[in-house]
Amino acid sequence: MSTFLEFEKPIADLTEQLNNMKETAANNDVDMAEAIVQLEKQIQTNKEKLYQNLTGWQKVQISRHPNRPYTLDYINLICEDFVELHGDRNFRDDKAIVGGVAKIGDQSVVVLGHQKGRNTKDRQFRNFGMANPEGYKKALRLMKLAERFRLPVISFIDTPGAYPGLEAEERGQAEAIAKNLFEMAQLETPILCFVIGEGASGGALGIGVGDRVYMLENTWYSVISPESCSSILWRSWDFKEQAAEALKLTSDDMKGFGLIDDIIPEPFGGAHTDPSVAAQAVKEKILQEVPKLMKLTRNNLVKKRIEKFSNMGQFKEKRSRKQKA
Repeated sequence: MSTFLEFEKPIADLTEQLNNMKETAANNDVDMAEAIVQLEKQIQTNKEKLYQNLTGWQKVQISRHPNRPYTLDYINLICEDFVELHGDRNFRDDKAIVGGVAKIGDQSVVVLGHQKGRNTKDRQFRNFGMANPEGYKKALRLMKLAERFRLPVISFIDTPGAYPGLEAEERGQAEAIAKNLFEMAQLETPILCFVIGEGASGGALGIGVGDRVYMLENTWYSVISPESCSSILWRSWDFKEQAAEALKLTSDDMKGFGLIDDIIPEPFGGAHTDPSVAAQAVKEKILQEVPKLMKLTRNNLVKKRIEKFSNMGQFKEKRSRKQKA
């Protein structure tokens, strides 16, 4: 059964009419083939119009679709011989981040990413994809393993943010994310990052420093979610749509700002409509870019990565009067 988003209600109503029409035709042995074809064409036309002009908030909704593929889905679809590795070797195994070693084509890799849950029990088990410090420490342990054996790192980003609980702060949440940024910038093996859903704040950036950073078409990447931004600026979540537009958080915005390398197209209607097609697009990008990066020397790889992130944003250096003199 299809799950429709809020902005897809007109399509949902037409789809319900179509299903009722088919059921009536089958139960009463009535020929309604022509009417069914016309309604199917109308649904397709409405979908095309809707998805050609998506707003920032609508893309946020698609990125959160309950049937959207998560990290383990991509791993199952594009990887072979995946062996999951657990724990940060210090505190515990954080289920909000999964990772291990695998093969993509003929290339051995270390793959990791945020993992959300499908149902209430699984969401609680995965903490809704919000990692604790030990999750980022586990990710770093896997990346250091990759560096040791010169294996590319494939990172899947999909989180509403790092876990903001008191216990996470007590165990050094900010320090764990900061250390990942520092270490990933200098990691002597290729890193490819893919935003596959939500890319919120430091929780996303904690595994998001890479030689190549990509976003799937209907994803978002920002320092804050539209709801949280709305609650801060307007003291209410009611302005989340305006916040989404103001934040410029879509893949098109990020590409325009030069913050990502490319946008990976999704199947019509979103990655959840055909996860295998979305996964194949990701796999093709990995197989295309990894050989190029593997040819670079370790020093050049790190140098280019640091330059890439150093060139982001704008700043102005103001000289003091003493310097001018």
